[in-house]
Order: sequence, then C-alpha cells, then structure tokens
Amino acid sequence: MSIITIARGSYSKGKEIAERLAERLGYECISREILLEASEDFNIPEVNLVRALHDSPSVLDRFTYGKERYIAFIRSALLEHLKNDNIVYHGLAGHFFLMGIPHVMKVRIIANVDNRIREEMRRESISEQKARHILHKDDDERRKWALYLYGIDTWDPKLYDIVLHVDNLGIDDVVDILAYSIAHPCFRTTEESKLLIHDLSIAAKAEAVLVEKFPTVKVVSKDGMVYVTVKSSASRNDKVQEEVNSLLTNIEGIKEVRTEIKTTLVPPD
Repeated sequence: MSIITIARGSYSKGKEIAERLAERLGYECISREILLEASEDFNIPEVNLVRALHDSPSVLDRFTYGKERYIAFIRSALLEHLKNDNIVYHGLAGHFFLMGIPHVMKVRIIANVDNRIREEMRRESISEQKARHILHKDDDERRKWALYLYGIDTWDPKLYDIVLHVDNLGIDDVVDILAYSIAHPCFRTTEESKLLIHDLSIAAKAEAVLVEKFPTVKVVSKDGMVYVTVKSSASRNDKVQEEVNSLLTNIEGIKEVRTEIKTTLVPPD
C-alpha cells in the first residue's frame, strides 16, 4: 500500500503513464477530480482553482492572498483522498503537499522540448512557433508559481525520488520501472506514515476553513492537537481566539486548538 505522485510538464506522457500504472497496480488514479471536489466543497469556480495552480503570481495576488486561499482548498481535497492510500496522483503540487511522508514515491517525468512541441502541434493543429511559445510560457508559469509559494524550483531533481526521461523510454517501460520501484519496503505504508497523512489532512482542513478570515494563517496538527498561528492587532486577541475555535468546531479529529496570535500594528485585511 503506497501513494505515487507524478509531476510532469504538458505533453510529457505523464497522464498516460499515471493511468497505466494505476491499472497495473490496482490503484485509484486521480487528478482533475481534486479540483472538482475543492470547487464544490468551497464554492469556488473550478476555473479559478485551475488558474491558481497554473498561472504565476500576479501583483494583485501578492496583496489579496488569492492563490494561498485556493491552494488551501485544493490541498484539503487532495489530502482527504490520500488518507485512503493506494493512489496515483498526477498533476501539480502533489509532491509539495506530501513532503516528509516516507511512503510517498515522488516521480517526475521529463521529455525533450522538441518532442513536446511536435505533440502540441499535432493535437492542437497549430504552428511550431505558436506551440513553442505556449510550452515555454506554460513551463515558466509553473516554475514561478512554485518559487513564489514555496521557494522551490520544480525542476530541482532533489524534490523527487525518481526522475525519468521518456524520449528513450516508452510508456510501458516507465510503468515497469515504477511498478518495480514502488514494491520496495521504503515506499510501504506504515502506521507511523498513516498518522502523518492524517495529521496533514486535519491541518489542511483547518487551514482551508480559516484562510478566508485569516489569509496568512498557518496550521500544524499532531495527534488531534491543532496549533494555529494568525496575525491580528493586540486589541482583538480575545476575539480572534473565539473566532478560531468557532470555525474549527465541526472538524472531525480535532481534540484541542491552541492559537498563537502574532501582533500587528493594524488588523489584517
């Protein structure tokens, strides 16, 4: 029992690899479903969630924390799924949200840019120049997004357990390699790693609930204890504590909430 995340650029065969790997292993394969669930759960148009994951940060986002809100919603939906185990997730952000979880095999699929351009030309019936522009822009946006939110370069191989170049390897070759690798003991789910996922899921749910009221909120969970850090003016400390407790009342698994309030000169927007 394990979890596999597959990061890839567009036209890198990552979707096909994920689907065949899930079929081979008997795992659930998920990607876009996470956006749909987050859209429904938090009443956010799906297109906004897609842009939050895809586009690089705008000047407006730096002030309104729009991306942070949407990312909190998506992370909450993804982690709720991953508690079930035996999942292949292909799409953005999976390896970010699951750092430190030992039974998650983090994979990156890369492909030669010229091959990606030819594939986009074929699928979209566009010129080489246009396809090249779109792919470069897409790669640049994804890289900026990760650097802005996490200070991490998605092209850094240290983020992944396995990096595979698909130009020489066929899809079936990649699936064989990954199916063999996931069987190793280091990727097997343990009781300890399941608890880590559970704690992450509770923290993500709490953050998704609190982020609308407190855009810079940070939440950590351990064994049912939830630690919340928010910013507020000194005059609102008692009120903030009440608001946090009230918002988190209905989240299953929370035993106690401890809130740290970092004092600001003026109340945050």
